[in-house]
Amino acid sequence: MAPTRAPAQTLAQKLIARASGRERVSVGEIVTCGVDLAMFHDSSGPRRLKPMLEELGAQIWDRSRVVLVMDHYVPERDDDSRRIVRIARDWARDQQLPHVYDSQGICHVVVPQHGHIRPGMLCVGGDSHSPTGGAFGAYMFGIGSTEMLGVMVTGEIWLRVPETIRMWWDGRLPAGVTAKDMMLHMIGRFGMNGGRYQAVEFAGPAVAALSMQERMTLSNMSAELGAQAGLIAPDATTAEFLAGAGAPPVDMAPWFTDEGAELTDHRFDASTLEPYVAAPHSPANAHGVSRYVGTHVDVAYIGACTGAKLDDLRAAAQVLRGHKVASGIRLIVAPASIRDQEAAREEGVLQVLMDAGAELFPTACGACSGYGDPMGDDVTVISTTARNFKGRMGSPTAQVYLGSPYTVAAAALCGCVTDPREVLA
Repeated sequence: MAPTRAPAQTLAQKLIARASGRERVSVGEIVTCGVDLAMFHDSSGPRRLKPMLEELGAQIWDRSRVVLVMDHYVPERDDDSRRIVRIARDWARDQQLPHVYDSQGICHVVVPQHGHIRPGMLCVGGDSHSPTGGAFGAYMFGIGSTEMLGVMVTGEIWLRVPETIRMWWDGRLPAGVTAKDMMLHMIGRFGMNGGRYQAVEFAGPAVAALSMQERMTLSNMSAELGAQAGLIAPDATTAEFLAGAGAPPVDMAPWFTDEGAELTDHRFDASTLEPYVAAPHSPANAHGVSRYVGTHVDVAYIGACTGAKLDDLRAAAQVLRGHKVASGIRLIVAPASIRDQEAAREEGVLQVLMDAGAELFPTACGACSGYGDPMGDDVTVISTTARNFKGRMGSPTAQVYLGSPYTVAAAALCGCVTDPREVLA
């Protein structure tokens, strides 16, 4: 008699099975998983966790698995931010946390750049963009402070095994079209609840051709798609990035979706994709750039974990090289991490942006989370960030459009929304 084959499993099922110590798991099952990494920042972390831990008289289960990043309230600008950051710094010192990144950049970029997120892991983050870690073949999702308290004390979390929604991209992206455009297209098509708090997996030749940082953009914005996790199977690109980040080598072979696994498939052709723009006040209000061409802008913002990594800065520089931004336009560049800023400086990318008239802002969350120098009343902004909800970047009367770094740089150059392919040509 032929041996019975084990039922096919998705990448999400395999990751959750490993974390829960099981051979396999079924969609809909509730399982308890061991947490490999818990990440939080100055806003979501110590100021909320410290008093709750003290009230319980509890200790952190494993300091080596905790990463703290100061990125939301830095550099400190007022008494409130000074207090929040001081709580984080004091607590990190008192707890002798080994992995603390203070003012090094945005958590979703800094943590992988230091090799903390690797294929096969189950990770949680105290921030809604934590699914970024899924780009590395890890199961990573965002949780609130009360849930994080449970993880801090027990090292475990329960979850319902999700369905998998696979976004399969054939073809290859044309010049001037990016992962950000792929995401705005998907969010425009499926809406902000299209992911139904399930696992979204990005796959296909166009995804495999993306750089690691572009893959991070896909996983990052699975949050705006309403997914719990945004996964990409690891490959040679992942291995190369992790080696550069000083991560220990990991067996990547098991981490893929089996042929015949049960999932919902959506297919796209990357070669026909045009640059996308999301109009106020939702990432789901997204259409091809042609619909918005000519819309006047006051501020072009290249920042955030979604849109100011090294690859993003390079894209903007490609558009702006040898040019000046349009008269009366503010171009703000806030690199996603110190490491990316320094690499951009060494490559001459930063100089291109500065020569074009960019103002360099700190490597922090900044205006994306409405901090620092937020957007004023009645201004029109085009931004590389992930969200354009009313009031998120400052004034509720600010009109915020979203686009790729190419599209934002092209708007800075022309003073209005422009198809970046025309500028590049």
